[in-house]
Amino acid sequence: MSSAEKILKAGGMAVAEAPALPVLLGPDRAKAKAAGRGSVLSACGARAAAYLELAKPEVTFLVLVAAGLGFAMASPRLDLPGLMRVLLGTGLLAAGTAALNHCLEWADDAKMRRTVRRPMPSGRLALWEGYGLGVVSALAGTATLVLGVSPLAALIGLTACLAYLGGYTPLKRKTAWCTFVGAFPGAAPVLIGWTAAASLSLEAWVLFAILFLWQFPHFIAIAWMYREDYARAGLLMLPRGDAGGRRAFRQVMGYSLALVPASLAPVWLGMAGSIYLAAALCLGAGFLYYAWRAYAQRTKQQARLLLHVTVIYLPLLYLVMVLDKVGA
Repeated sequence: MSSAEKILKAGGMAVAEAPALPVLLGPDRAKAKAAGRGSVLSACGARAAAYLELAKPEVTFLVLVAAGLGFAMASPRLDLPGLMRVLLGTGLLAAGTAALNHCLEWADDAKMRRTVRRPMPSGRLALWEGYGLGVVSALAGTATLVLGVSPLAALIGLTACLAYLGGYTPLKRKTAWCTFVGAFPGAAPVLIGWTAAASLSLEAWVLFAILFLWQFPHFIAIAWMYREDYARAGLLMLPRGDAGGRRAFRQVMGYSLALVPASLAPVWLGMAGSIYLAAALCLGAGFLYYAWRAYAQRTKQQARLLLHVTVIYLPLLYLVMVLDKVGA
């Protein structure tokens, strides 16, 4: 104790000693640095995951499958470099469209339990980040298609992007016909793939028709599963005044019945052979069975089951079509 402190203490004045600052030495300092690096990496990983979520990976995957099918069916031989260019351009454009859709619908997403944890409603990303990613990705995809594939493929892709964002997205608040409108840009990926290898023809439009018809059972099943959520956000994904779902599932049956003969058209046009014919008949029969069950019961459980069936049906149909085409 200093002499000054002794004098003050003797005079009855208390002196508070300043607490010693902690000093990290050796292993403790290394642990602190490691913890800091870990938190930074964790934050970066969470941000990257949020950006990936904006791209709607599941939807983008189905878009890529459809574009790949169109390219494979139009190509006279296996062209891996060409396929990679098609998938890259289409994937970037699809991811950009999905990100921009997130931005346009963030207020509606915030009202629904299913979507409230998406990047924008949850606050994980700012709105400008979503718009930035969407615009850059969509432009990069369009440029890739123009320079590496064909101008027509790029035009189809960009038109589909604008139709989806400017037609389907705003119509969801106005009419249940939004699904019909959205099915046109939704079926465009097969045309992007086809025009990368050949000119548009009847065969291309047959592939378009298959994907167009498939979307209605798929999206009506989703709309029925989450109808309370959609109603809470004011989105008209189902016919008005159809609380029991009779009209909605009548549409499911109608489009499913149309899908089966459409799926057989590649055989009639000489695009695929007998193996594909047998597979399309079997897959179509299963599809109709689950569509009928959903129509008859109109429950969330049956709608979810139909949704799973639609997701399995399309890639399998495409796979057999390409394999039978290659082996024909």
